Amino acid sequence: MTTSDQRVPRVEPVDGSVLGDEAAATDHELLAQAQLRVDLAIDVTSALTGSLNLRRTVLRLLDLITPRMADWAMLVLVGEAGGLTLHGGADPTYTSGVPRVFIEGTGLDRVLRSGQDELLHVAVELDSTGALETMIPDPRLRDEAIGLRPADVLCVALSARGSTIGALVMIRGAGRGFPEQEVEFAGLIADQASLALDSARLYEERGRIASVLQASLRPPALPTIPGARVSARFRPAAEHLEISGDFYDVHGSDGDWLLVLGDVCGKGVEAAVLTGRARQGVRTAAHFDRRPSAVLGALNNVLCDNDSTRFVTVVCARFRPSPDGTHADVDVAVAGHPAPIVVRADGGVDQVEVAGIAAGVVRDVDYTEVAFRITSGDTMLMFTDGVDEARGSDGFYGMDRLLALLPAYAGAGPVALCEAVEQSVVEYLDGRAHDDIALLAVSCER
Repeated sequence: MTTSDQRVPRVEPVDGSVLGDEAAATDHELLAQAQLRVDLAIDVTSALTGSLNLRRTVLRLLDLITPRMADWAMLVLVGEAGGLTLHGGADPTYTSGVPRVFIEGTGLDRVLRSGQDELLHVAVELDSTGALETMIPDPRLRDEAIGLRPADVLCVALSARGSTIGALVMIRGAGRGFPEQEVEFAGLIADQASLALDSARLYEERGRIASVLQASLRPPALPTIPGARVSARFRPAAEHLEISGDFYDVHGSDGDWLLVLGDVCGKGVEAAVLTGRARQGVRTAAHFDRRPSAVLGALNNVLCDNDSTRFVTVVCARFRPSPDGTHADVDVAVAGHPAPIVVRADGGVDQVEVAGIAAGVVRDVDYTEVAFRITSGDTMLMFTDGVDEARGSDGFYGMDRLLALLPAYAGAGPVALCEAVEQSVVEYLDGRAHDDIALLAVSCER
């Protein structure tokens, strides 16, 4: 094995489609080789720029390299846990995993540790299995490489943001090799590929983090409340990486329940963190004082103690149904959130008259609390601004449209009411983008 400062150029003719040696080439052949390099560099840049799908980027790179630059190629990527993922070979879609410990002391290990390229000259008349093991740790891929009767094995480091993220192993079969100029050119291609692969990996990692966070914030299963029925709907905004900030929660026992619906200002990871903090803050506060005004006051002070400039709007209702389901006593407080609507069994619709500043803006707020009673057949609807601020062709969906919709569903119960509101908003949007839509409804049940 030789390192990069020991590479010996080989003398081979140019076949017109594959990059080759320049030592014995005519001026015309040299010009053709130079043009091939330019074309390949342009193709690599064009094909990989903007590709944010890691697997697609890998396949594109392997497809460009073979056979124009090498007879056979394998891409090695270092994983988060230190393991290696191998891609390529005769079948570009082939993938296998190798623990990092398996390559300790090999040529591939040196390339990954040092970031320096290595060129392996293989004596074709001898058994090359042992030599290739130092660069190709997968038996299937190694057998393929042996079948090519390799002349040179070039392992080029892939580096980005100051670290080696992988390596590109390329083989030229018997009768050809990697002259010095080709090794230098391979380094340029590797630099371009490194940026594309690193960008794709970062994008996929961001997506994975977003998915994990989103899963942790998924609305909880609703509990069964004796003497009542409760239902909820949640329709997140469509953007893949935009983590939603709407949340709802229902918790309690022994005829004393707390229903909470909130909306965190903004989206993304910071909003997701605040959403989790707000939901847990409400639960913690309710253990000490179940009055909605006290819960929101505690939540407000907790959020004001944080450095975040974001705020949270919340509607909090204490719901105490009678055991026979004939009625329930409700106390409601809001923090910058739309007040709930009560749909009476007779078709009457009232929006609770209660207001309060959003949580996380000013410390020591005294939230107003309103008490009322709902009876059998009545339903209380809580909603986020994804409903009334849904924008269709005629502007916002609006409160007037919502209040006009609800009487038709008097006595239908919380499930039907939530479905009707969601369907109405979706039809009004007519395919347009929307914010998160969250609904929470509860009614008495005999």
